[in-house]
Amino acid sequence: MLDQKRHLEDKYSCHFEDPQCLTDLQKVIHGNFMDLNASFSRTIVYMCIGTDRATGDCLGPLVGSRLQNYLPNAAIYGTLQQPVHAVNLEEVMGNLANQHENPLVVAIDACLGNVDRIGFVSVRRGSLKPGSAMNKTLPEVGDFYISGVVNVGGYFEHMVLQNTRLFTVYKMADIIAKSIYLAQYRFNRHRQGLMT
Repeated sequence: MLDQKRHLEDKYSCHFEDPQCLTDLQKVIHGNFMDLNASFSRTIVYMCIGTDRATGDCLGPLVGSRLQNYLPNAAIYGTLQQPVHAVNLEEVMGNLANQHENPLVVAIDACLGNVDRIGFVSVRRGSLKPGSAMNKTLPEVGDFYISGVVNVGGYFEHMVLQNTRLFTVYKMADIIAKSIYLAQYRFNRHRQGLMT
């Protein structure tokens, strides 16, 4: 069972319409928090990547804006008001490094995939490679990342991102933000339990 749990935290995926998705996502995210921050000494930072100028690329900023409401004291970079995108990513990462010593960075971004994967949310251990769908070379981000397949990839990526259904992106952002909130809540309860 432990090996299966460990495997889930390295690589997990579910469709946002699956009734079990919220529960499973928060468990996997919480497991990553516990594995990567067992000492509770690292500040958890959310790097929500994307832009509000393309429907398909606004998953990260939508999640960031929701997290501001759910976790008002959390370190959140990338919202609808102040997005983190290809133009400012390096600058924001520099600011993050100056403000937080050895943070646990959770990267959140949209991605393109096969038609049968649209709507799937994935959690992966390791760094996110933002901009890869658009053939951009950007710095890798995160200790682990959460990505959502918002549309089909492989051709005319810029046009595809512009013509992605907002409903799909909105619902995925809702599930991701709620699962992060629940995982952070459980993590904070564990930390408080150790302090008392």
